[in-house]
Amino acid sequence: MPADAATYSPASGPLRGLASFVILAWGWPRRLIAVAAGAIGALAMAPFGFLPALFVSMMVALWLIDGSSIEGANARAGRASLGAAFRAGWWWGFGYFLAGLWWLGSAFLVDADKFAWLLPLGVFGLPAGLAFFPALGFACARAIWPAGAARPLALAVGLGLSEWLRAVILTGFPWNEYGMALGQHLWLAEAASLFGLHGLTLIAICVAAAPATLWDRGAGAGRFAPTVMAAAALAALAGFALYQLAAPTPEPVAGVKLRLLQPNIAQGPDFAPENGAKILGQYLALSDRATSPERAGIADVTHLIWPESAFPFILSRDAGSLARIAQFLGAGAKLVTGAARLEETKGGRQRYFNSIEILDRTGLLSERYDKRHLVPFGEYMPLQSWLERLGITQFVQFPGGFERGAGANVLHVPGLPDAIAMICYEAIFPNERGGAREGAHKSAAWLLNVTDDAWFGLTPGPYQHYAQARLRAIELGLPLVRVANNGITAVVDARGRVLEVTPLGAETIVDTILPGALTPTPQARWGSATAAAIWLAMLAATRIGRRRRPR
Repeated sequence: MPADAATYSPASGPLRGLASFVILAWGWPRRLIAVAAGAIGALAMAPFGFLPALFVSMMVALWLIDGSSIEGANARAGRASLGAAFRAGWWWGFGYFLAGLWWLGSAFLVDADKFAWLLPLGVFGLPAGLAFFPALGFACARAIWPAGAARPLALAVGLGLSEWLRAVILTGFPWNEYGMALGQHLWLAEAASLFGLHGLTLIAICVAAAPATLWDRGAGAGRFAPTVMAAAALAALAGFALYQLAAPTPEPVAGVKLRLLQPNIAQGPDFAPENGAKILGQYLALSDRATSPERAGIADVTHLIWPESAFPFILSRDAGSLARIAQFLGAGAKLVTGAARLEETKGGRQRYFNSIEILDRTGLLSERYDKRHLVPFGEYMPLQSWLERLGITQFVQFPGGFERGAGANVLHVPGLPDAIAMICYEAIFPNERGGAREGAHKSAAWLLNVTDDAWFGLTPGPYQHYAQARLRAIELGLPLVRVANNGITAVVDARGRVLEVTPLGAETIVDTILPGALTPTPQARWGSATAAAIWLAMLAATRIGRRRRPR
C-alpha cells in the first residue's frame, strides 16, 4: 500500500468500512463512488437544502484524494496521484452537476420540434464540461496535500480556486456554488455580508470535509481538531446571524406602493407576435386587480413591475401597445418592464437587446437598462456560424441573438431610489456585485431582478435561481425586488428576510412596500477581497501542515 493511504486510512469507528472502501477503491467502483458522492451533494442545494448531504459529499471527496495514489498504482501507471485525483474530481463533479442541473433539459422541450434533439447536450453535455472545474480543484488540492488534520483546508483551497474560475471563465457560470449550501439558510447566510458567496464556499467545503479526519490512523487526539473547529465555525456563523437579525430594520422608502406581476404565461408556440394583443390584455387586466378592499386596482399604485421579456414583440416599435399602456397608466403609475429592444445603427444594422424599459402616461421614457451578461446558447451563440451548420441555434429567435449592453447597471426610475438592475441569471454572479456601492453604483438603494423562469417549469431550477438572487441582498445590504413570469416573485429585505413570496407556477400579483437599505457592507465595499484573504490564510495553513507531513 502506498505511504499516503497507509497514513490516512481509517483506524476504527462506525465509518471504518466505508472510508476504507472509498480510499482503496479503483477502476469503475471508484468512479461510481465519485459520481454518487457528487450527486448526493446536490441535495444540499435548493429546493431541498439538506445540509448534511454536503458533509457526505465532501468527506468522500477527501477520501478519494487520499486514495488517488492507489488508483494510479492499480492502473500500473506508477504513482500518478495528480492524474488520479483529476479523474476522481471529474466523476465527482459530473455527478454533482448532473443531479443539480438536470432541469436545464426542460428548456429544450419548450419548442420540442426545434430543440428536443439537443436534450442530451443540456442534460449530460453541460455537466460533463463543468466537471472539469472540480477535476482541476481535486488535482490542485492533491498537489498541496498535507498531513492529516490539515487536509480539509487543502480541499477548500483547491475546490475554492476552481469554483472562482468557474465564476469567471467563458463568461462564468457560478450556479449552485458550494457556498449556497450555507447561503440559502438565513441562520448561516448573514456572513455573506462580510465575505460574499466565495467566502461561504471556502467555509462550506472545509467544514463539510472536516469529519472525514475523525478516522485517520495514528492521528491520536489531533484527529478531532478539524471537526471541533468546523463546529465552532458553524456556531460563529449562527452567532453572527443572530446579531445581525436582531439589529433595527431600516424604514421602508416613503410614499412607494409597488405592484409586482406574475402572469404565469407559458413559453413556446403560444408566445408569438400574433398573440401579442391578447397577452398584453392579460397583463393589463391582472395589473388592475384589486388585492383588498383598500387597494382599488391600479389607482393607488405608484410603480408597476412586469417580468423579463414580457412581450412577444418589440414594445418600442408597437405604437398601439404603447398607447394602450399609456392610457392604462393615466392615473399616474410608472411601469417598469422587461422587453426586447431594437436599435438600428447608422449603417442600417439591427441590434437587439434584452432590456428593462420604463413607461408612464406620456409613453416610453429614455431611461433603460440593457442586459450585460448574456446566456450562451440562450441569448447569443458562441461560434455561431460553425454551430449553425450543425443545426444548433439559440433559443431567442432574433437575428444574431441579443447583444451585450454597455454602461453601468444602475436604473434611474422616476419616483424611486436608484436600483441595481439584474435581468435573469445576472443575479447569480457575486463578482459583478463586488464594489457595487462604489462609483456609479453609490446611489443604488435596492436590487431589481426581473426574470422569466417559465422555460424550466416546476423544477428545482427556479428555486435555485431565487436562492442565489436572495443572497445578493445579504451580500450588499440592499433589499431585493424580484419579479418572475411564473415564479418565484419575492420581496426580500436588506438582511435577506423574506417579506413577500409567491408560489411557483401561479398567476398572481403582489402589493408591497420598498424596504430600506443598510449602510454598505464589507462585501459591497471590497468585493471578493475578503474571500481572497480567507483563501490565502487556508493556503498558508496547508503549507504548514505539509511541512509536517510524514516522510
